[in-house]
Amino acid sequence: MHVLGLHVLDILVLTVYIVGILWIGKKVGEKNIDTRNFFLAGRSLGKFFQFFLNFGTSTNADQAVAVTRETYRQGVGGMWIQFLVLFITPFYWFIALWYRRIRLTTVGDLFTERFQSRVLGGSYALFTLLMAFVGGGVGYMVAAKTMMAVTPKPAEVLTVEEERAVEQYREYLDLREIDYTDRTAEEQGRYEVLHQKQLRGEIVGFHSYTNRTFFYFLYGLMVAAYTMMGGFRGAAITDAVQGMLIAFFSVILVPLGLAQLGGFSGLHAEVPDFKFALFGSVTLSDYAWYTIIGMALSNLVSIVAVAMMMQTAGSARTENTARFGMIAGLFGKRFIMLFWVMAGLIAIGLYGLELHDPDLAWGMMTRDLLAPGLIGLMLVGILAANMSTLDTMAMSNSALFIRNLYQPFLGNKSERHYLWVGRLTIAVTLLGGIGAALYIDNLLELFRYFISIPAIFGAPIWLGFIWRRLTKVAVGVEIIICFTLFAIIPNLFMASDWARTYPAFLQQTESYVETYLTPATEEDVAEGRATHVGDAVEREVFIEARGIFFESVVRQDPADPDSPLIGTGRFEAELWVLSWFGIDFAQFQKSQLVALRFFFIATFPFVLLIGVSFLTRPVAKEHLDRFYAKIYTPVAATQEADDQAVEEAFRNPEMIRRKKLLPDSQWEIARPDRMDYIGFLGSWAVVGIVILCLWGMVSIGR
Repeated sequence: MHVLGLHVLDILVLTVYIVGILWIGKKVGEKNIDTRNFFLAGRSLGKFFQFFLNFGTSTNADQAVAVTRETYRQGVGGMWIQFLVLFITPFYWFIALWYRRIRLTTVGDLFTERFQSRVLGGSYALFTLLMAFVGGGVGYMVAAKTMMAVTPKPAEVLTVEEERAVEQYREYLDLREIDYTDRTAEEQGRYEVLHQKQLRGEIVGFHSYTNRTFFYFLYGLMVAAYTMMGGFRGAAITDAVQGMLIAFFSVILVPLGLAQLGGFSGLHAEVPDFKFALFGSVTLSDYAWYTIIGMALSNLVSIVAVAMMMQTAGSARTENTARFGMIAGLFGKRFIMLFWVMAGLIAIGLYGLELHDPDLAWGMMTRDLLAPGLIGLMLVGILAANMSTLDTMAMSNSALFIRNLYQPFLGNKSERHYLWVGRLTIAVTLLGGIGAALYIDNLLELFRYFISIPAIFGAPIWLGFIWRRLTKVAVGVEIIICFTLFAIIPNLFMASDWARTYPAFLQQTESYVETYLTPATEEDVAEGRATHVGDAVEREVFIEARGIFFESVVRQDPADPDSPLIGTGRFEAELWVLSWFGIDFAQFQKSQLVALRFFFIATFPFVLLIGVSFLTRPVAKEHLDRFYAKIYTPVAATQEADDQAVEEAFRNPEMIRRKKLLPDSQWEIARPDRMDYIGFLGSWAVVGIVILCLWGMVSIGR
């Protein structure tokens, strides 16, 4: 029996999960008597909860869908949209230490204390709260798209308009299957019209019973309810449960999909060989090796500005617990990501290029491969993956609002008052994400937007920890300029008809034909292109022109090939700035454009910060001495002993000087100790193991 496309067993599984999560939130919430417990779980979490807290917080269903989507679109090389974080994971060994030793509640507190500026602390809080709406929208969007894919409408209930959109999409797929050199002039004209409609999202492969707006509100209210009751401790406990569900939803599709394709050998028979290249082809993929380096550097700059990190590390009982929990949890996610890559390859084998929206690949496989009951468990896993991030994010945003916006300007209030304000902030930020989910329909678009914005605050955090000379004025100038370049201009130009139709912004890369080698199929043997199945045969693929300054450049009227062009998607302001120096991007591959953009994001903020700092006055020496005394002082077992240790370090500068790598310079870099070497080098060894597993996974069955 089905209700709106879902079997009653799936509905039962969802109901049991929702009731259980709300019950946990209510029971744990009884211990939240003050803001220290509510926001940091009393700094009492051990290794078990730290592991699942970091694993759950860092593992979102949107990431699984994004990796699967890009692998489906481009092959294994597309996984680097998320997998690039593998190469920055070892640096979390030091970040966790810094954020536990700084002994603060929010990243906004870090700006306030390091630069003696409530304005900078408030600016970070305001920025993060605004971005939280977009970040929350990602989680809503993934859950809704998966729900839509598992609840499709049958043909007999489609409206006339819905049926026409589906029929035109099928026609588009049929025309795309014809080699571009074999299409008649009439077929080519029709293909171009339908291709324009597909780019604009006007034709689709199916319609769903799921109403996205209704789903967003129901889902948002559920997450808000248990987070408001349980606080950070509740988030940590539910993340332990949700972590196990995340592992289930990440793994289950792979063996079932392989079984349907005939194992790894069947997968290789269905999927072109170039799709298995680890770094993709420079011409066939958006992600070449240098693109990965650029994206990794940009991400490394950004990671310290993630608001949740102060809560996850700060809630640990000790600094070593914080380090273990963060590294172990993040590497747990890296291994799970291998299954997301496999899911993308399996989607290619199952559906070819027939999906109108690659974001739907996960949901389509869920519908086609899982039995009733298991579909409900998959939906629970996806909800859990999003909830485990949304709850921690909501707690961080609530703490930021109270400590860096509300309390500094409205004075001291009672703990009870702050608890209620914190709960209200959680509800507002979670429900506010619905607007972003309704406004933006593309996960890749959101990710590319996100990866640049945090670098605005990430660069001053990195320099603030290791360079005394960094000034308050330099940080303010850098924030204003970079925010204008990375956020205001892209959004302003995206919404401006002038910018979207300005000829210079509508430049595109040149189209071309790429030849690649792939194993021969039975059809190749039958038609005389190969002697045996598996022999190497050449195939050609036509690479269409791509927008340079806009994500896409399309015809205003899809039915008119002479219609004026218009830019859609994100405006790449970073490339626009680089074009001022006379660079002609028309001959660039897409992977080269992506790489240039991310190298710019990773370096430009530091150029501004260092240049302006040498021209402006630094923070007072006494204040900086006290700030860095905390960074060099290990966390003690009790609050009283900890306060005494920090004070002693401040009173005895020679103690600190002996711990510095460059004792008589402006650089505050600690001399590495045994634990630093073990954690950092050991993390790189695990990176190698993950890469080895990835190589083995794509090589089996060749």
